[in-house]
Amino acid sequence: MMKYLSLPDNATRILPFYLAMEEYAARIIGEDDIFFMWQVEPTVIFGRNQLIASEVNVDYCREHGIAFYRRRSGGGCVYADKDNIMFSYITRSDEVQTTFSHYTSAVAEMLQGLGLNATASDRNDVLIDGRKVSGNAFYHIPGRSIVHGTMLYDTNMEHMLNAITPSREKLTSKGVESVRSHITTLREHLTMDIEDFKQHVRQTLCDGEIQLTADDVAEIELLTLPYLEPDFLKGKDPRHEITCGGRVEGVGSIHIHVELKHDVVTDLHLTGDFLPLCNDVQSVLLDKLRGVKLETVDLHKALEGCDAGQWIMNLSTEQFIKLLTDSH
Repeated sequence: MMKYLSLPDNATRILPFYLAMEEYAARIIGEDDIFFMWQVEPTVIFGRNQLIASEVNVDYCREHGIAFYRRRSGGGCVYADKDNIMFSYITRSDEVQTTFSHYTSAVAEMLQGLGLNATASDRNDVLIDGRKVSGNAFYHIPGRSIVHGTMLYDTNMEHMLNAITPSREKLTSKGVESVRSHITTLREHLTMDIEDFKQHVRQTLCDGEIQLTADDVAEIELLTLPYLEPDFLKGKDPRHEITCGGRVEGVGSIHIHVELKHDVVTDLHLTGDFLPLCNDVQSVLLDKLRGVKLETVDLHKALEGCDAGQWIMNLSTEQFIKLLTDSH
């Protein structure tokens, strides 16, 4: 059984605080097994080795007030909100697979106690009737292992689908149905509300409590700061390429191959059956876009006062910006 780690208040904090709270529990608190639950305002969290440009729809997140942060563990990109409970488990075990197996089995058994057909998968997920309800990631510090993951009580499915994909295409009902065929939420299976469910989790998995103090919280807030550093958010972001573009009525097909470093343009190459109106359209465009992020606001600023129709026949600047932001 685990000890439940409690905060001295019920305030909702930014996601990196809870990641720092895991670190604090792992480094400072001496219990063998520690567990706590947390919830955040709409946030995307992506893995240690992931590229922001490849995993996070930054424009969508900013438009809808969705925060995004990098974590120290590996794994994939996750969307969380107040209806999605996050679990954190800290243990002395050094064996990755043993730790995962022990933890996901315990979570599955907890759900089975509510009459649900829950199982732990070999990919470190927890399933209900074969559909994913919980995904988990792992990282290790000397002498301790940390597992954290989601528990989908409910969620904003539109945000989940749009915020964690690089596609700028609008949400389609087919897209929602595709997601729904692979995941499930507890609300589909349970009548108890989210607070009652959290109480069940705590009573089932934990047999005691560790109460953090205001001084502990102050220390955790200091540990939060590195997560907010721009260099950590960007991560080890190598040069990478994306291809964007498509067919524009009256213009032809334009495909733009863009090389990025730290999410800004370093090079580009155009292909298609469009008609260029200057000798070296690629050099002209690169002069305008080198060092610019592929985000609508930044592109508008970089191309302010420009007429794309001077470079490519019949192409408007708005159409060109849309081609760049509809990346594939």
